[in-house]
Formats: sequence, structure tokens, C-alpha cells
Amino acid sequence: MGIESLLVFLIVGAIAGWLAGLIVKGFGFGLLGNIVVGIVGAFIAGLIFPALGFALGGGILAAIVHATIGAVILLVVIRLVKRA
Repeated sequence: MGIESLLVFLIVGAIAGWLAGLIVKGFGFGLLGNIVVGIVGAFIAGLIFPALGFALGGGILAAIVHATIGAVILLVVIRLVKRA
């Protein structure tokens, strides 16, 4: 993985985590936390979407949407666990 790929990976994670924080009110983890939430969300969506037969296509915008959906799922699960 080159430095450019790593940079894009981190930027997509940051944007996805930030968007997920806006969608799921009350969750903001700062820049580093948003990157982690976005990256973990992309991993979660990468596991769930193929099993459901759902594909968004390629490109940076699709990667951001994909990671954001996974990050929203992650934040909702975190919220449910915190309430329990």
C-alpha cells in the first residue's frame, strides 16, 4: 500500500465517520475517533453488503457512502449497547 492509498483510506474514513456522527445524533469522537469509526464502518459494510447481494459500484464517492452506511450501523449498535 502506497502513501497515496493510505492517505485516501484515512480521508474516506474521516469523512464517513463525520457523516455518520451527523446522521446518528449525539455521537462525535473527534477527528481520530471519526477516522476509526469510518474505517471500522467500512469493514462492517464490507462484510454485510456482499452477503445481502448489495453493491454500490466503484470510486471514491461509493467508498464514502459504503463506509458511512457501515459507520451508521456501528454507531447505532454502540448506542444500543450503552443503553443496555
